[in-house]
Amino acid sequence: MLQSQKDFWRNKLEEIKSKRKTSDKGQGSRRKWEDQTLGPWMDRSPERNKDFQTTSEIPVSRVYTPDDLKDQEYERDLAFPGSFPFTRGIYPTMYRGKIWTMRMFSGYGSPEDTNRRLKYLIEQGETGLSIAFDMPTLYGFDADNPRSDGEVGKCGCNISSLRDMEVLLSGIPLEKVSTSMTINAPAAILTAMYAAAADLRGIPSSELRGTVQTDILKEYIAQKEWVYPPEAHMRIIRDLMIFCTKEMPKWNYISISGYHIREAGANAVQELAFTLADGFTYLELGKEAGLEASKFAPRLSFFFNSCMNFFEEAAKFRAARRIWATVLKEKYGIKDERALLLRFHTQTSGASLMWQQPLNNIVRTSIEALAAVLGGTQSLHTNSYDEAWALPTEQAVKIALRTQQIIAEETGITDTIDPLGGSYYVEWLTDEMEERAYGYLDKIESLGGVIEAIKKGYLQKEVADAAYRAQQRIETGKDIIVGANEYVDKGERPIDTLKIDAAAQKLQIERLRKLKEERDITKVHDSLRRLKAVYKDDAGNSMYEILRAVKAYATLQEIVDTGREVFGEWREPSIL
Repeated sequence: MLQSQKDFWRNKLEEIKSKRKTSDKGQGSRRKWEDQTLGPWMDRSPERNKDFQTTSEIPVSRVYTPDDLKDQEYERDLAFPGSFPFTRGIYPTMYRGKIWTMRMFSGYGSPEDTNRRLKYLIEQGETGLSIAFDMPTLYGFDADNPRSDGEVGKCGCNISSLRDMEVLLSGIPLEKVSTSMTINAPAAILTAMYAAAADLRGIPSSELRGTVQTDILKEYIAQKEWVYPPEAHMRIIRDLMIFCTKEMPKWNYISISGYHIREAGANAVQELAFTLADGFTYLELGKEAGLEASKFAPRLSFFFNSCMNFFEEAAKFRAARRIWATVLKEKYGIKDERALLLRFHTQTSGASLMWQQPLNNIVRTSIEALAAVLGGTQSLHTNSYDEAWALPTEQAVKIALRTQQIIAEETGITDTIDPLGGSYYVEWLTDEMEERAYGYLDKIESLGGVIEAIKKGYLQKEVADAAYRAQQRIETGKDIIVGANEYVDKGERPIDTLKIDAAAQKLQIERLRKLKEERDITKVHDSLRRLKAVYKDDAGNSMYEILRAVKAYATLQEIVDTGREVFGEWREPSIL
């Protein structure tokens, strides 16, 4: 580390502010335009009675000129695609060389149901898998637990054991496809199940490509799907990082997620700042584990939201790349440019989808997808129009996938790199978001870092306050949501939605019952005893014992409960 953390963030913030001081140059011509052209026009045709601001409450001027970028230097602040600080994109050719991965987030019902949906999407042209899990799986409960009743398969695929994972992945060429798994608290266990399922088919772990989300910090900030206290989860993540470095070199072990922070109500600046703060925390964790930053930093990927304020979203992605690369270079002394690249997946906003007039959601998703592509995403999921009602039908998910394919093949957007680059507004907004993000990073560090900020409730309260202000703007009509608070259709009818068959829960419970009858219970107990000892003593890498337990067909909950016995549980602070 080249500087102390506190000094780095404060100095960087002051540097950014100093660079962006307004100049008087050009003000004469602006005033002349305002007096001679704008003023007379507005006397006849005044502007709308509206707060012109982004979703992050950044005031938006009526026009931007070169004077708003007076201190911007092209090679220092923008540079060419594939060149530091990567504002314009992380690869020299971007989509002229390769289109982003089309990775549709999918999962419902039993492993058989989800397996069919994954194969359907591959047939329709999807280029990467993304698996959603149900609430029992996310919290580490088996399908036969009373707390799982009514939730099995409802918001994703249910996985209670390695046997379920075998069914889920049946017939899918794991040696060829890249798979993303959105799982956090039990991420180490699901990674072990994926590796074990591949091993049973003769596919070595070293050949597996994909990403497991693993981002527990955003769970405490926003999504609330944790199991243990923060320090316990971070220790298991450390073990996963070390294990994957040695055993799964093509597997990305953390996808640092701003998506869920945004869905909980954060604005774009908060999503940007809190996500990067989490990323720097995982970077520190890897360094403390003895991993070389320049070697493991490329294994950290990001997951952002794309919402409806088009230019703010594109600016957010550009600022994210610049901040990440700058901090890794200046603060952590990383010289290998490959290690400075911020690679990210994007999902269009679920929170923006309306149950009213749901076909309007096709338009919303298209606009959000455009912002992600123009912002330089490496991977994209497009939401289906019916997701405000239920998990998507095949028809809806096909339209969502076709939306990406139309953007890629028909619009010409992929013909040139960063076509928004050089826009006075986009460049000013990128700078503005960068400055505001550094302000948050400085504040978080003053509180003792991300984990301390979580324990104090600061990050949670910032998100809750932003969500409240946004809802107030909608309810008072300051922000218009078409079909919801304006242009309302009182005669609209319900749409056809995907119904999750109750048979999925029965199937999962029955498969679990048979598994418990057939497995070698002595091996199960021995593997869990060994795992508990490693958890207690912190004397070894828990991933090897988790893998041993998975291969013995210990269930998800049996493995998670072993940790509950050692680490206990955690309750977040009140923020009201």
